[in-house]
Amino acid sequence: MEQKTRRKKRSKGPNILTKYFVKYKFHYLIGIVALIAVNIINLRIPLITGRITDGLQSGLYTYNDIQHEVLTLLLIGFSIACIRFVWRYFIFGTSRKIEYGLRNDFFSHLEKLSTRFFNENKTGDLMALATNDLNAIRMMVGPGILMALDAIGLTVLVIYKMSTAISVKLTLISIIPLPIIAIGSLLLGKSIRARFKDKQEAFSHMSDLVQENISGIKVIKAFVQESKQTLEFNKTNRNNYNKNMRVIKVYAIMMPMAMLVTGLSITIILGYGGYITILGRITLGEFVAFIQYLLMLVWPMIAFGWCINIMSQGMASFARFTNILNEKPDIIDEETVKEIDNIKGDIRINNLTFSYPGSENNELENINISIDKGETIGIVGRTGSGKTTLVNMLLRLYNPSRNEIFIDDTDIMDIPLSVLRNAVGYVPQDNFLFSDTISRNIAFGVDGSTNELVQQAAKDANVHDNIMEFTDKYETVVGERGVTLSGGQKQRVAIARALIKKPAIMILDDSVSAVDTNTEEQILSHIKEERKDKTTIIIAHRISTVQNSDKIIVLDEGKILEVGKHIELLDKKGLYYDMVQKQQLEKELEEE
Repeated sequence: MEQKTRRKKRSKGPNILTKYFVKYKFHYLIGIVALIAVNIINLRIPLITGRITDGLQSGLYTYNDIQHEVLTLLLIGFSIACIRFVWRYFIFGTSRKIEYGLRNDFFSHLEKLSTRFFNENKTGDLMALATNDLNAIRMMVGPGILMALDAIGLTVLVIYKMSTAISVKLTLISIIPLPIIAIGSLLLGKSIRARFKDKQEAFSHMSDLVQENISGIKVIKAFVQESKQTLEFNKTNRNNYNKNMRVIKVYAIMMPMAMLVTGLSITIILGYGGYITILGRITLGEFVAFIQYLLMLVWPMIAFGWCINIMSQGMASFARFTNILNEKPDIIDEETVKEIDNIKGDIRINNLTFSYPGSENNELENINISIDKGETIGIVGRTGSGKTTLVNMLLRLYNPSRNEIFIDDTDIMDIPLSVLRNAVGYVPQDNFLFSDTISRNIAFGVDGSTNELVQQAAKDANVHDNIMEFTDKYETVVGERGVTLSGGQKQRVAIARALIKKPAIMILDDSVSAVDTNTEEQILSHIKEERKDKTTIIIAHRISTVQNSDKIIVLDEGKILEVGKHIELLDKKGLYYDMVQKQQLEKELEEE
């Protein structure tokens, strides 16, 4: 029977930025009003300098007149500085708040996504989205919006002032080159967007390579592959450099083009404006003011190019970012979910068949298991037989079909995920530990745990004595992924983390493989004593780990071959018997 799995869904949904624009609309409104106010105040400066020029030329200006105009300019300058602070605070500050909110949204969304998503997406790509791409989005909603508004607003105001206060004809002649910038920027902006997307993907690949090499540095050194990995990084870094240069080349074209057109405008005005000034159609002061107004248009022309660049990059990043936010988790509470307060621990699996998404082969086939509350079940089998896949189904890291797995006579698909997972203490094969203290790692799954509970869990996992030998004892920071601990210590800390939950169901997935048989026996003895009335599932390769279980299940190629107690399975002389014989022989060879 083919496993029914949720397919990857993408929902267009509302633009997430709309939520933040609505939330901070008044911040943007204040910033825009302040920006317009600065531009309006700025427009007075050329008129004042024009009046001073005409006054000095005519000889009608006195020292007091000049003093008054200078004080006015100082007051305008002070006002511009104060109001400029306002728009910078409300627009740039708001873009930082949006970045903060988007980063929180991104992280919380990742926490909800299913195992399939993380199998298909690399860590480096996700890190690039949370850093470089978010920064590009912030630039778009902050400096990008500001430049767009400033360029459009200032251009309109300056052209209006030039035409009404000085000369309409001169104004029309001066703005002839402006459409060239607009058209050129729009054309180049399209190219920038595509190239920036390639650039971000190259950065993602480089980030992933670095992260992978740092995590696997021990393996690299053990196999003397430093030079090979350095060459691989050089190749990846070169690709990242080339992609960056492709963006810079387009940007490099845009800025000189804007400056060329600006210079062309100034040349036209100097020639024609000087001519009509000589003819007396405008005064020298008006000509000086007009030149200042024209110079004020230089910034919008340059800003327009910058704006296209920033907006293009931001839109490319936002498209990548939105793709992740539109990912839907495969594992969710179904509409049929029931109100369940707690789980006792009875498990029944009926004809469970499962294949991973995209795979045509069944990982599990016709699995039938019955586990009563309080039983300890051992699961053994060769590598790749489906042992870990089976417990992944119990945790609903992947969805089974309906009527295949029941816990306390309730279909697992009808049990709230939070209730299910809170009721399960899971010790995975990789024994992942956070870069935190031992105490906080053990107490990770329990709110409000005390030092006494943490230490008792450590004692039950037979790791307390090791912890007390450390200088900082339970406050020892274990480093990334628990790198400062030995394999056996990591396993036992992970077991303590599961034990402290006192879960109704506990799953140990090959969790004592790194400890000696004496320590293993002590750990299993503590677990048996602690969990007399609770369900325990132990997956192992070593027969000694499961031989005292109430029931042992032997898996091979996704199917159950044998079920029974240790003695019963030995009498059958099947796969389990062969595994016992092989391990005994290996033990004898090691002792010789």
